[in-house]
Amino acid sequence: MSREIRKLIPNPKSRFLGVKCLNCGNEQIIFGCASTKVVCRVCGKPLTQSTGGKANILTKILEVLT
Repeated sequence: MSREIRKLIPNPKSRFLGVKCLNCGNEQIIFGCASTKVVCRVCGKPLTQSTGGKANILTKILEVLT
């Protein structure tokens, strides 16, 4: 029965990511499928680049949040 329920409710393919800025060391949480450019809140360096689907991550990923 539980196997049928898993088929009806699929797992999301997108995740939130904990990243660290390579320029200033600031840690923040971003969306893995961001549709706009995400910049660091402290120094303004771009952390992601929009590609239309999954974002191109330009920095170090610390953890994947589920």
